[in-house]
Amino acid sequence: MALHFELVTPAKLVRSEEVHMVVVPGSEGEFGVLEGHAPFMSTIRDGAVQVFRTAGAAPEVIEVRGGFAEVGDSGLTILAEHVEG
Repeated sequence: MALHFELVTPAKLVRSEEVHMVVVPGSEGEFGVLEGHAPFMSTIRDGAVQVFRTAGAAPEVIEVRGGFAEVGDSGLTILAEHVEG
Protein backbone atom coordinates (compact mmCIF):
# COMPACT_ATOMS: atom_id res chain seq x y z
CA MET A 1 0.00 0.00 0.00
CA ALA A 2 1.29 3.45 -0.89
CA LEU A 3 0.53 7.00 0.10
CA HIS A 4 -0.07 9.51 -2.71
CA PHE A 5 2.10 12.56 -1.94
CA GLU A 6 2.04 15.95 -3.65
CA LEU A 7 4.25 18.94 -2.91
CA VAL A 8 3.06 22.18 -4.45
CA THR A 9 4.27 25.80 -4.40
CA PRO A 10 2.47 28.85 -5.80
CA ALA A 11 4.69 28.53 -8.88
CA LYS A 12 4.54 24.81 -9.69
CA LEU A 13 3.89 21.19 -8.80
CA VAL A 14 7.19 20.05 -7.27
CA ARG A 15 6.33 16.37 -6.59
CA SER A 16 3.52 13.94 -7.27
CA GLU A 17 4.37 10.35 -6.38
CA GLU A 18 3.52 7.22 -4.41
CA VAL A 19 5.59 6.84 -1.23
CA HIS A 20 5.60 4.79 1.98
CA MET A 21 5.54 7.65 4.54
CA VAL A 22 6.09 11.40 4.86
CA VAL A 23 7.13 13.24 8.04
CA VAL A 24 5.93 16.86 8.02
CA PRO A 25 7.22 19.77 10.16
CA GLY A 26 3.85 20.85 11.56
CA SER A 27 3.52 24.10 13.48
CA GLU A 28 2.60 22.05 16.59
CA GLY A 29 5.37 19.49 16.00
CA GLU A 30 6.37 16.89 13.44
CA PHE A 31 3.82 14.32 12.30
CA GLY A 32 4.08 11.24 10.12
CA VAL A 33 1.55 10.29 7.46
CA LEU A 34 1.02 6.75 6.16
CA GLU A 35 -1.59 5.35 3.76
CA GLY A 36 -5.03 5.38 5.42
CA HIS A 37 -4.29 8.30 7.79
CA ALA A 38 -7.38 10.06 9.12
CA PRO A 39 -8.27 13.38 7.44
CA PHE A 40 -6.17 16.15 8.95
CA MET A 41 -5.05 19.70 8.22
CA SER A 42 -2.16 21.65 9.72
CA THR A 43 -0.04 24.70 9.12
CA ILE A 44 3.63 23.87 8.65
CA ARG A 45 6.71 25.63 9.92
CA ASP A 46 10.02 26.14 8.15
CA GLY A 47 11.86 22.84 8.21
CA ALA A 48 12.50 19.48 6.61
CA VAL A 49 9.88 17.28 4.98
CA GLN A 50 11.17 13.69 5.15
CA VAL A 51 9.99 11.42 2.33
CA PHE A 52 10.38 7.66 2.83
CA ARG A 53 9.96 5.95 -0.55
CA THR A 54 9.80 2.45 0.99
CA ALA A 55 9.59 0.99 4.50
CA GLY A 56 13.03 1.05 6.13
CA ALA A 57 14.54 3.34 3.48
CA ALA A 58 16.59 6.40 4.38
CA PRO A 59 14.47 9.54 4.00
CA GLU A 60 14.86 12.08 1.24
CA VAL A 61 14.86 15.53 2.87
CA ILE A 62 13.14 18.51 1.24
CA GLU A 63 13.45 21.91 2.94
CA VAL A 64 10.24 23.95 2.95
CA ARG A 65 9.23 27.37 4.22
CA GLY A 66 5.70 27.89 5.54
CA GLY A 67 2.42 26.65 4.19
CA PHE A 68 -0.21 24.01 4.87
CA ALA A 69 -0.48 20.23 4.86
CA GLU A 70 -3.73 18.40 4.15
CA VAL A 71 -4.39 14.68 4.51
CA GLY A 72 -7.52 13.49 2.72
CA ASP A 73 -8.93 10.56 0.79
CA SER A 74 -6.53 11.26 -2.08
CA GLY A 75 -3.41 11.27 0.15
CA LEU A 76 -1.14 14.04 1.48
CA THR A 77 -0.83 17.43 -0.17
CA ILE A 78 1.67 20.01 1.09
CA LEU A 79 1.11 23.55 -0.12
CA ALA A 80 4.47 25.20 0.67
CA GLU A 81 5.24 28.90 0.33
CA HIS A 82 8.75 28.00 -0.82
CA VAL A 83 10.79 24.83 -1.46
CA GLU A 84 14.60 24.95 -1.26
CA GLY A 85 16.56 23.61 -4.20
